[in-house]
Amino acid sequence: MRTVGIKKLTMEAFAPYGTFASVMAPKGCKMGEKPVEFFRDMVQQCLGSANIVSYSACVVEQRDWVIENTEYHNYCGEAIICLDGDYLVHVAPACPVGEEPFENIEVFLVPSGTMVVTRPGVWHQAGFPYGCDEVHILCALPERAYANDCVFVVIPDDKRIKVLDEMIG
Repeated sequence: MRTVGIKKLTMEAFAPYGTFASVMAPKGCKMGEKPVEFFRDMVQQCLGSANIVSYSACVVEQRDWVIENTEYHNYCGEAIICLDGDYLVHVAPACPVGEEPFENIEVFLVPSGTMVVTRPGVWHQAGFPYGCDEVHILCALPERAYANDCVFVVIPDDKRIKVLDEMIG
């Protein structure tokens, strides 16, 4: 079984997969001053041809840090924000149909309150709570993308990836 360490989430390191921004400590262009500040257009999400965004909740409990499956969406990006804990997310670049992404999987530590948006075609899937037993995640996808634009792959046993609790890069 291949092993991978955990990468710090930086704009440069995550750029091939998408973008992110902290909603708990926002930075950048804003409108208004305290006590009401509006930080605009922090993260963009590709919705493809959809005109409805659907928000879903995902509750992820602690388990062995072994990446057993992965998925991608052809026509849209996926936005996730972990509401109540730090979170480990795996990603791999988009690749041609039939090509395996397993050797290219990387794992990033996403701080609580940070929204991550993957590009269309980027491999990802439910991650792991980091430093806690359970996390609650808000996901944003076009309505029914899970049913009509989701390629899900179970990783064969001999190609599964164990995540090590060590920071790299």
